[in-house]
Amino acid sequence: MKPRDRFAISLRKARQKAEISQEELGFRCDLHRTEISLLERGGREPRLGTIVKLCGALGVTPEELCTGIAWNVKSRKFQFKK
Repeated sequence: MKPRDRFAISLRKARQKAEISQEELGFRCDLHRTEISLLERGGREPRLGTIVKLCGALGVTPEELCTGIAWNVKSRKFQFKK
């Protein structure tokens, strides 16, 4: 699993919890629906500005969208928690 895959899971859950479509989320944060789809499928790693837009549109924190993603300094690899 890659960080963008874990982010994708969190983004999809947050959008579904907010009960809005990908199109509506895109409208709220000035992104195209296909960009939202790519992010939710892990096809693209979001930039910081995109994360901030998504959080504002969903009413969540960056920490919530990045939950379960950690960097292990010793192994120099990402770790994922459920």
